[in-house]
Amino acid sequence: MGKQLAAVLGTGQTHYVAKRHDVSMSGLVREAIDRALADADVGWDDIDAVVIGKAPDLFEGVMMPELGMVDAIGATGKPMLRVHTAGSVGGSTANVAASLVQAGVHRRVLAVAWEKQSESNAMWALSTPVPFTMPVGAGAGGYFAPHVRSYIRRSGAPEHIGAMVAVKDRLNGAKNPYAHLKQPDITLESVQASQMLWDPIRYDETCPSSDGACAVVIGDEDSAAAVEAQGRGVAWIHATAMRTEPTTYAGRDQVNPEAGRMAAAALWRAAGITDPLTEIDCAEIYVPFSWFEPMWLENLGFTPERSGWKLTESGETALGGQLPVNMSGGVLSSNPIGASGMIRFAEAAMQVMHRAGEHQVDGARKALGHAYGGGSQYFSMWVVGSDRPER
Repeated sequence: MGKQLAAVLGTGQTHYVAKRHDVSMSGLVREAIDRALADADVGWDDIDAVVIGKAPDLFEGVMMPELGMVDAIGATGKPMLRVHTAGSVGGSTANVAASLVQAGVHRRVLAVAWEKQSESNAMWALSTPVPFTMPVGAGAGGYFAPHVRSYIRRSGAPEHIGAMVAVKDRLNGAKNPYAHLKQPDITLESVQASQMLWDPIRYDETCPSSDGACAVVIGDEDSAAAVEAQGRGVAWIHATAMRTEPTTYAGRDQVNPEAGRMAAAALWRAAGITDPLTEIDCAEIYVPFSWFEPMWLENLGFTPERSGWKLTESGETALGGQLPVNMSGGVLSSNPIGASGMIRFAEAAMQVMHRAGEHQVDGARKALGHAYGGGSQYFSMWVVGSDRPER
């Protein structure tokens, strides 16, 4: 029958906060699911399968929590799959759900991802256990800081670039009603004055620890046409890509990982894009530490190597710039790890459906959603558009 077209029909998110003690994990995901179903204007009977994603179970201290959540996520009597690709899992989950529709296996699939970090401690879950502790072994920041320093040395980027990204993303987050951190008064000086955590990463250049969930409803061509017939937009999925590589191997480049370059090349090729900087209207990129914006701009092929920071410094990644990045505030403003990748994918979809509210990019018709995970070794991404793609 050949590959089918698929589209995001609706998205749903919870408000992201440090601690959601008022709900269980089941209650948390149900909030996002209910909002996604309402946004897509579908009911439970319209959903054929459920695909869920979250980060490692140690982050919440519950082994395979999905087994007790089947009823809450509407999977009773339906196929349910769990995806796990470390921090990129939210994006991978959306891609797996899309593939089920594109393959003609199901007409409508619900994808949901979440994290309830308040019930455990993600930093120590990511650390090398005592007595085998390394000097940089405390959480993700300790792992990635040397790569950031390598990028600065390699590219010649000035030291204020990281602070610029933090200011931009937190100002964007102040426009997003779901964002965890809202800092409308943040300045370059205040970021530079914040505590150094892992040189060169300062406190205000890091992501928060959030509780929250995100869901998307993905439908086939007929389902999308029915939404469009009501005068509402959908986010057509133009291309998806996922690639992986080992955590360590001889000659591995953790500043500009090969798996990320391979995934981006496959994505642009599948989407028929030859110049991403001019053909993509906006991008939601997984940036948990501010310096990863210029690093991923290069990895994704938006700029030549060693020049991503120049696009950031020019202001072109801000709202109103040539390539707005992380209009929602990004991972720097909200970080429920298991859901963070799906939030990037959902926010990209919201842009091309023109449902992004105060952080909407004017005229956005084609957007990138991106996620990475592990030791920069798992990558997932998609391109969504307002217009139906060619077969």
